[in-house]
Amino acid sequence: MKTMNLKDLLHNATTQLRDLSPLEKPDFRLEQAVHRKDEKVWEIVISYLVENNNKPISAVSTFAPQFPFQRIYKKVMMDEDGQVAELLMYDTAG
Repeated sequence: MKTMNLKDLLHNATTQLRDLSPLEKPDFRLEQAVHRKDEKVWEIVISYLVENNNKPISAVSTFAPQFPFQRIYKKVMMDEDGQVAELLMYDTAG
């Protein structure tokens, strides 16, 4: 079992999750990392860009800025060998 550092976590996660975004450069970021030694897993939060498919639903919202991309956050449970064991929704509201 290899000791992983933050760079390893990001690399392993992006390699396995790359297909979640259709973008050529989805700008993966490691947002949070917690090593749960007793469970032998890393709990990490990864963010990446996807196309923003949210459309304005009212005339007032058409004046709000519309961005072509949006950042998605996912919680990933990764075993100590660097394999993704779980992919979960992540609520940025806390």
